[in-house]
Amino acid sequence: MSALALHFRVAEQGKVLALAGRHDEALRHYREALRLAALQGGSDVCQRHYAWCVLESLERSGAHEAVISFCQRVEAHYQQQPPATELAVQDLAAHHERHGLALAKLGRLSEARTRLESAVALAGAGRLPLSERVLGWARSGLHVDARRISLEQDRHAYWVVRPDTVRPEVAVALPPAASPLG
Repeated sequence: MSALALHFRVAEQGKVLALAGRHDEALRHYREALRLAALQGGSDVCQRHYAWCVLESLERSGAHEAVISFCQRVEAHYQQQPPATELAVQDLAAHHERHGLALAKLGRLSEARTRLESAVALAGAGRLPLSERVLGWARSGLHVDARRISLEQDRHAYWVVRPDTVRPEVAVALPPAASPLG
């Protein structure tokens, strides 16, 4: 196995763990995949994908404040360096969406609407159907809660880590984490 491929294989193990609901261990694998990709000169696309996997595990484990903080850092980066490509614009829009959904899951609907409106404006009509759906609910005065949003996320294939996108046959597990007492 080449050293360059190792980050991919470690990330795939993170995905296997995430699908099993073991998000703490998945996060450890994703972080190591990010570290390895940076060391090996992995592409920005790889690093962006692994970072997205981190966000998903945080969100799926209910760490919405951490998701918001992560998205705020990405948004601040783009304020300093405005997106120069269509891919970067879509990346920013996707972070606005994730930020907005995390706010909505926390019941902060007014703030969520602002983020989701920004996401849709950046991405363009029809490109973020989940954001458009949640905005429609909010504008209509319908109840928006974490459970309802989660159901829509599944329905819209919002998640990157899904059984049909993971390759467990190439996954490589990290050694067990050291015990804090050991």
